[in-house]
Amino acid sequence: MSDIEDGKNLRSGWTTGACATAAAKAACLALFGEAFPQQVTITLPRGETPSFALALAEQGDGWARAGVIKDAGDDPDVTHGATIIATLRRGEPGSGIVFRAGFGIGTVTKPGLPLSPGEPAINPVPRRLMSAEVVEIAKNLGQPADIEIEISVPGGDKLALATWNPRLGILGGISILGTTGVVVPYSCSAWIHSIQRGIDVARATGVTHVVASVGNTSEKAALALTGLSPEAVIDMGDFVGGMLKYLRRHPVARVTVAGGFAKVSKLAAGAMDLHSKRSQVDLPWLSGHLRILGATEDIVGRAEMANTALEVLELAQAVGLPLGDAIAAEAARVAQGVLDGAPVQVDVLVFDRKGRLAGSSHTTAI
Repeated sequence: MSDIEDGKNLRSGWTTGACATAAAKAACLALFGEAFPQQVTITLPRGETPSFALALAEQGDGWARAGVIKDAGDDPDVTHGATIIATLRRGEPGSGIVFRAGFGIGTVTKPGLPLSPGEPAINPVPRRLMSAEVVEIAKNLGQPADIEIEISVPGGDKLALATWNPRLGILGGISILGTTGVVVPYSCSAWIHSIQRGIDVARATGVTHVVASVGNTSEKAALALTGLSPEAVIDMGDFVGGMLKYLRRHPVARVTVAGGFAKVSKLAAGAMDLHSKRSQVDLPWLSGHLRILGATEDIVGRAEMANTALEVLELAQAVGLPLGDAIAAEAARVAQGVLDGAPVQVDVLVFDRKGRLAGSSHTTAI
């Protein structure tokens, strides 16, 4: 399978949920007395039937274990190369299928997620996929489908530190994820899904003021300025439109959008995706704002010929013009328009590359 980005063939991969399903199916066959398959084929929600080789196959008295190495294709997925292991045991009669978190799998500790606090971080779609495979095998072999499924990932506790899990209150390891079973390289939907879950957790835990940051520098600077805790951060990246549209339907009282001058100027000009491949800084538009602020025609002309947005900002700063404040205020106005009357107060902070405040939509203290 492949995707195309800038003419380059990009190879798709498989989610942790798909890998866990394949491992669980193989372990289930062995638990019920069948041989471990050399290749195990599963059915995904959209009908794909991928096959997986086993990296691990072992069993003992009352249990069987299989492992599949996660292949994320050409996506820079933190779990690429991880071994997803399913250990299956027979459960008590009538217990049905029960999921357990093994080593490297997180446990949910906060409300607002699709799983209740105390549950292993194995998301609903992977649970359905694994359950369907186990039930079908049990039916075909005349066995009761009373099975405990424990998923583990060696090193998952360390991998989780590079994910959103700690902020979402998922502790101890990674999550088993995937709604389609397929990892699309550089997928926007995966990031937007994480933004939505971050907002859900904030609402469920009573957080009323969140910081939506473009990147690490603006995140740290905004937290220092607002005094908020890291749990209040929504790492929106370039997807300000996706974040605002979700807030429109699931509001919090206040959101502080924080980013560098170039990114915020794109938002101020109406861009909802701030990635350099999908929106560009409008230098003539920025120069027009300098004229409105009283810049001389010489300064305006130099701004129109600038190479970067930062150069325009520095021109404004050199002559004492509050371009950062003006752009922050315009970005806040645009964001408020996207919210379309939702009860969310928006303020915008602009930072330079060193994390120094270069503009704010509010003249009062944050």
